[in-house]
Amino acid sequence: MNPPVPAPGLHPVDWAIVAVYCLGMIAIGYYFSRRQSGSADYFLGGSRMPPWVMGISLFATLFSTISYLSMPGEMIKHGPTYLFIFLAIPFAYLVVGHVLIPAFMRHRVISAYELLEARLGGGVRTLGAVLFITLRLVWMAVLLYMASAAITVIIGLPAESILHVILVTGIVSVIYTTLGGLRAVAISDVAQSLILLLGALCTLGIVTVRLGGFSWVPTEWNPQWQSQPFFSLDPHVRVTVFGVVIMNFFWQLCTAGGDQTAIQRYMSTRDAASARRAFLIHSVMGVVVSLLVCLIGFALMAYYTQFPGLLPAGASIAGDADRLFPAFISSQFPVGMCGLVVAALFAAAMSSLDSGVNSITAVVSRDLLERGTRPVPDLATQVRRARMLALVIGGTAVILGTQVGNIPGSFLEITKKTTNLFAAPIFGLFLLALFARRAGAFGAAVGTLYGLTTGCLVAYWDVLTGSAPISMMWIIPPSLGMQLFVATLLGGRPPGLRQGWAAWTASLLPLAAILAGLLLTRGPG
Repeated sequence: MNPPVPAPGLHPVDWAIVAVYCLGMIAIGYYFSRRQSGSADYFLGGSRMPPWVMGISLFATLFSTISYLSMPGEMIKHGPTYLFIFLAIPFAYLVVGHVLIPAFMRHRVISAYELLEARLGGGVRTLGAVLFITLRLVWMAVLLYMASAAITVIIGLPAESILHVILVTGIVSVIYTTLGGLRAVAISDVAQSLILLLGALCTLGIVTVRLGGFSWVPTEWNPQWQSQPFFSLDPHVRVTVFGVVIMNFFWQLCTAGGDQTAIQRYMSTRDAASARRAFLIHSVMGVVVSLLVCLIGFALMAYYTQFPGLLPAGASIAGDADRLFPAFISSQFPVGMCGLVVAALFAAAMSSLDSGVNSITAVVSRDLLERGTRPVPDLATQVRRARMLALVIGGTAVILGTQVGNIPGSFLEITKKTTNLFAAPIFGLFLLALFARRAGAFGAAVGTLYGLTTGCLVAYWDVLTGSAPISMMWIIPPSLGMQLFVATLLGGRPPGLRQGWAAWTASLLPLAAILAGLLLTRGPG
């Protein structure tokens, strides 16, 4: 017998839960708005934030609605291999905690990209800042669109309502972020992480009860899953165990060592030891919540296999894997719990959006607007300007979110093909600035162009060549490797980027020849 099916959409009680959550986030922003004393306090919380708060905040920032929705779909459609990303986390912690964080904490800065200027010049600082701004704006736009699409399904609204959900999510996030600065962002991230965790536990609990136990835990390879070997030299194999470990290791390094959202949180703590503890808490939270969300995929696959009549009209388990989690919440959750998980989805979207807005505001303010100008002595004016800038940046992100179209691939693939393009080049600039003595401004700039182009070639190999796609696992490693190789090869430390047309042409000619060759030899399709 099928379990009882509540009517799709939200009950008034669910709406009340969502409304209380949104109002609570705005109240947090208003509370901390009365405790700001200058731009350093607005962006870094006075560098007195507790490590556990900043660790959870970093987790909430990086574990977005995209992760919340993509990982169950990945488990359902492709199998459990992606679970092995957790093997990379201890190794990433050792490198980040004991190599990168001590190097960063020797310099107390608001914007991470201030660190680039001392070794590589102002031009490279601007390049790093622009790459980060592009990365986070694209990230926020994609997650806003995907989160809103899922929430629309759960609420039972037509697809045309995605725009309205984007606006509500964006407006609430921008309001409390603009008012409260990093303190409001961090405290709201803690609350959002708890809601996210509770939503995952509720889903697993409902499936376990209705299936009469833990029969949903897979004990054999499902026939619908693709072959996922431990290791393969074929770059076209979508996922391997070795590949996902390498991918997550490099992603952890690039995010923790080049992204303003991470480095800003290190700077908000007292010292390197506190920053290391924050990153450890982030890593532990990432393992726990990611594991739960992956288990949701197995639970939903077993649930809809046993009750196929509960699938959305015209949907299949394998063909609509990314839709099953939102559909389950919409039709199978009892009153109250549905509102709680909708709040969790809002929370996941807002936790990434608020951090992105705050971090971009810090970068634009320090690296683009204030550089070379006399600082404003009045602390109240500093905060007022920061808030106005946050409002503009948040509005820009919301507008971009409404324009995100359909990109082929699953939620997970879309994320990797957009954000991973910029993560490696940004991190590469920090490696060159902090650890590569032979690197110079000209080499760093040219190397970044080569690295970024390499990432694009890997991510969109099928589009550019008409052949089979290269796995998303291999976007970051060759991109980072090419950037460091070219930058080191050029070497030297020129006084700036003014090397003349001859130097630029000679350096970029091989890259242009490769791109031209790809276009000329492109196969059909």
